[in-house]
Amino acid sequence: MVNAGDETVRNFDTYVIGVDYGTLSGRAVVVRVADGAELAVAEHPYTHAVLDRRLPDGTPLPPDWALQVPADYIDVLRVAVPEALARSGVRPEQVVGIGTDFTACTVLPVLADGTPLCELPEFAGRPHAYVKLWRHHAAQAQADRITALAEARKEPWLKRYGGKISSEWEFAKALQLLEEDPELYELTERWVEAADWIVWRLSGTYVRNACTAGYKGQYQEGSYPSAEYLAALNPGFAGFVIDKLDQPI
Repeated sequence: MVNAGDETVRNFDTYVIGVDYGTLSGRAVVVRVADGAELAVAEHPYTHAVLDRRLPDGTPLPPDWALQVPADYIDVLRVAVPEALARSGVRPEQVVGIGTDFTACTVLPVLADGTPLCELPEFAGRPHAYVKLWRHHAAQAQADRITALAEARKEPWLKRYGGKISSEWEFAKALQLLEEDPELYELTERWVEAADWIVWRLSGTYVRNACTAGYKGQYQEGSYPSAEYLAALNPGFAGFVIDKLDQPI
């Protein structure tokens, strides 16, 4: 307690928690705000690791697939964060903020309330219902078409990406979803970066972070690729931005 004249001021240290989502595990670190000192760290391995051979129910996966289970990300918050706090000796009420980072481009199809499609029992055996990890490369054919059409149309945003769109990025993976499982594409109400999904789960508000929107989502000069361009890729893809991707930045 600090006595300042007639006012009594409660003075105690404040702390923040950082959560780093990697490819195989998530890590939580407790940091003191005053000087940046790290007090404690805890790591939680993902229960399902990377699904690159089969789904949890045994459904086989083709080559170049790499999926994850979004519930594993929530488990990091449930396990690693309390463990790090316990090791640090910090009380929960002393924590004033939480920051996250995530592998990108890791994306997943969800309902309007953020529910991942793979968590609906009827879709547990559908590969396209799961998180597509950054190293999912099965959308290479779609990425090649995205690049070739942008070159042919002289789309101005292409040069911002070195003239080539990666199979790891948002549009290629979404186009693969449309073309290989159109039913799930239709049911997808939000196509969301895992980096934004975890913040949505924590805060209850869905906004897009500018970094992945620009780098992985082809958002440049205040807009995404046009509906006309997307329709030329696939007529069913014309409304992708408006219907499933666009969100406040």
